[in-house]
Amino acid sequence: MNKLSSGVLLIADPFLKDPNFLRSVVILCEHNTEGSFGFVLNRQFKNSLDELIPELEGHKIPVFYGGPVQMDSLHFLHQYPQQIPGGQEVIRDVFWGGDFAALVEFLKKGKFDSNKIRFFVGHSGWTKNQLADEMEEKTWLTVRANQQLIFHKDYTALWKDSLEHLGGDYKIMANFPIDPQLN
Repeated sequence: MNKLSSGVLLIADPFLKDPNFLRSVVILCEHNTEGSFGFVLNRQFKNSLDELIPELEGHKIPVFYGGPVQMDSLHFLHQYPQQIPGGQEVIRDVFWGGDFAALVEFLKKGKFDSNKIRFFVGHSGWTKNQLADEMEEKTWLTVRANQQLIFHKDYTALWKDSLEHLGGDYKIMANFPIDPQLN
């Protein structure tokens, strides 16, 4: 098990029933004595970016459901620290947030790879010790994040691919049914 810290992926246990996190993969962007903060990487939101930010009309960039907290907020992860300054490094060459005006101008120019930026509505959050308690209950498996998993080209396969990335017996878990009683 990886120590909880920024840059760790939380992979939902195959039998986790919470609808907010069913078969989800969450990137932790912050973890400290006060709590934890991150984004669900594999659940697409109903609206695209241009539907949420009118000045980006025509930019049909997917947006993801970051979690059930503050659904009125927009966040982003990216690999463009020179073009979008002020972000916090989550893992090497992957940044959370930054100068929003610079982001909008950068996107308007259209000279970006959509596989190197990801937008989220809301976030996932845990109060002090809450995530540690969930870890004790074996709610989550953990693995160190990498760019390929964070910016996975097929978000629908991310949960399964994350388990396979763990290797060993976890590869078998990737094929478990959501409810084994229905088999």
